[in-house]
Amino acid sequence: MREAIELSLDNIDHGGGPFGAVIVKDGRIIARGANRVTASNDPTAHAEVNAIREAARVLGTFDLSGCEIYTSCEPCPMCLGAIYWAHLDKVYYGNTKADAKAIGFDDSFIYDELALPMDERHLKAIPLMHDEAIKAFEKWENKSDKIEY
Repeated sequence: MREAIELSLDNIDHGGGPFGAVIVKDGRIIARGANRVTASNDPTAHAEVNAIREAARVLGTFDLSGCEIYTSCEPCPMCLGAIYWAHLDKVYYGNTKADAKAIGFDDSFIYDELALPMDERHLKAIPLMHDEAIKAFEKWENKSDKIEY
């Protein structure tokens, strides 16, 4: 956790936000990530996502089972989703989402939106061309040599 906190502090001096994360496997750090959203003009470049990308590269797999993530702040909804998709075993965090909200990093609107029915959300989602889109899912379902995740 100290390494994640150090990354968050150092990142402020290097054009990033106050967030850091490390991924550990078998007791050793295999990947580090810091928030580079504004530095890279990439809204997905959160510390946790960057650490997951690095760990996947280092291990040569998209399945990070057997790994744990230490992050300087409770993960936002996007990062939490990435953590679940990566199959990390455990999340340790320092600051809370309430702490983040207090300094202007407020994710509560996303949690609020997800609780609403689709037709009541601020961001409208409109189904389109389902009959054509479903063909990719049918093809995937029938593929005999697919790598499931």
